[in-house]
Amino acid sequence: MCRGDDTAVVALADDLSGAAEAAALLRLPARLVLHTDDLGVSGAGGEAVVMDLDSRYLDDEAAADAVRAAVRAVRRSPAAVGARTDTDTAGSRAFRAVNSRESYGSPLWFKKCDSLLRGPVGAEAAAFAEGAEVLVIATALPAARRVVRGGVVLVDGVPLHECAAWRAEERVAPRSVAGALAPLPTADVPLESVRQGPIALAGRFRELAARGRHPVCDAETDTDLTVIAAAAALLGPGARLLGSGGLAAALGRRLAARRAHGSSTDAGPTAARPRATEPFATRPLLVVAGSAEPVVGEQVARLVAAGARHLPLAPGELAGPEGVVLPELATGTVTVLSVDGSDGVRPGAARAVVAGLARAVSAVPGRPDLVLTGGETARRVLDSLGITTLRPVGEIHHGAVHCRTDDGRSVVTRPGSFGGPDSFVRIAAALRPSQQGVTQ
Repeated sequence: MCRGDDTAVVALADDLSGAAEAAALLRLPARLVLHTDDLGVSGAGGEAVVMDLDSRYLDDEAAADAVRAAVRAVRRSPAAVGARTDTDTAGSRAFRAVNSRESYGSPLWFKKCDSLLRGPVGAEAAAFAEGAEVLVIATALPAARRVVRGGVVLVDGVPLHECAAWRAEERVAPRSVAGALAPLPTADVPLESVRQGPIALAGRFRELAARGRHPVCDAETDTDLTVIAAAAALLGPGARLLGSGGLAAALGRRLAARRAHGSSTDAGPTAARPRATEPFATRPLLVVAGSAEPVVGEQVARLVAAGARHLPLAPGELAGPEGVVLPELATGTVTVLSVDGSDGVRPGAARAVVAGLARAVSAVPGRPDLVLTGGETARRVLDSLGITTLRPVGEIHHGAVHCRTDDGRSVVTRPGSFGGPDSFVRIAAALRPSQQGVTQ
């Protein structure tokens, strides 16, 4: 019998909010690391190590190299070296912890990609597939109304290349998942095949692998993704998984079920635990709204209406050489920073604006708890603060992941496009459960 409670998972993501999302959804005790030197498997079962590759805005070659470096770092870790045999390929131990007839110790590999296919997804997928027998791909995210039908991403029913989701990107939106993943050799797996069940689907995966193709799966529901994860687990140790947070959640459900079968008492981070934050509720709470998504403006407005202090910052000042100096934050207050885009942001200046925002936050006296929206913003802020490791506590709502730093500070990360209009209000309430509303 396989031991799901001994499963160790290594997950790679291209930005920090995606890495945090994956860490929470895998439902294992997790460590989120920001640098390759900290990436390794301890040998303890039932844990996940998740790395932010910080590759969303790298060119294809650099992004592929980042993936390869991460894989090498894990394979050099003592647990992986001790478990490896002379006949192993780079991907041959990926599912051994789930389907093991051998000793435990080698990880299950998962690559988190953006559900809107932004970033160098093709170059990263090709590098991640190196050495694996097959890479099972499912990029649908039903929770955000993003599905894959006929190999095409649909956002609220509109094909990705026809909607506004890529308005801030310099690249042209791909017309299909296969197009985004080029040069990786792929083949579409229609919804009808997915819904034949795990055994039949695994057979289809094997057929494609024998032809040197990696399956790109249609999916419209979480049940579809659960079937895909189950089928991949039947393939044996040569399989790896690549997909959105929806596939990470499906994998997490599978791992949690196996841990429950093994009588494990800790299923990992699944929901925020407000009581853990009570001793630190007197700290200032700083919300950094670094995303350009339209919904963020309404989220800021609702938090301000609830009593938060609002500091809109001009992009020109943030990107300028002198930067912005923020006022001191009083104990027990909630402050939200946003980039004032009323006059627009100069093309090509977005990264300089985010860097200026990070510098401003890092200079704030004290150690405020942080809410960081947008993966680029979150990563730059944590880099400026010298924070290299996070421990996920749970999700406050879908995509809003509550983590702890080594010094006990709360950090919530969230993709810019996630959450309803009340997202910031919900996050503030979860971090400050003893406060009635938000105070200035």
